[in-house]
Amino acid sequence: MAAEELNDRARRVIDGNRYLTLGTTGPDHKPRVSPVYFTHVGYREFYWVSSPLAHHSVNVAERPDVAIVIFDSTAAIGEGRAVYVDARAAQVPDDELPRRCAEAFARPAPGAKAFTPDDFAADTDLRLYLAVATNHDLHVPGRDPDYGTGIDSRQRVEP
Repeated sequence: MAAEELNDRARRVIDGNRYLTLGTTGPDHKPRVSPVYFTHVGYREFYWVSSPLAHHSVNVAERPDVAIVIFDSTAAIGEGRAVYVDARAAQVPDDELPRRCAEAFARPAPGAKAFTPDDFAADTDLRLYLAVATNHDLHVPGRDPDYGTGIDSRQRVEP
């Protein structure tokens, strides 16, 4: 397979979507998934804002290994594209907030807030979170005209 073309497809999926599905593990070892609005830097660092009291935030604090999927839920059946990401996640430490906010909110989407470190002060209800990718896979539909095999598959990519 043409690695660069698959990497480009993965970049288009990530750039073309505003929400990711964050998979965490609860204290009972059951999976929990949550949609979160995200930004990214270099397709390897994924940022989102959340309450530290949210289930997924508590899960990240206790078990930082997460799974992410980014996909267009409006794609026609059989034409879906997705990127699966394995990552380690954590709340951004206070001393990193100036740099991380500048990265995360350098290009806010229309209608999205460009948060500042003050928005995450100790007396506020929100925190900035970061997941750093350790692996990316691209979903390839079985009937993909270029790479399909008749069965949906995943191909490792490095966007």
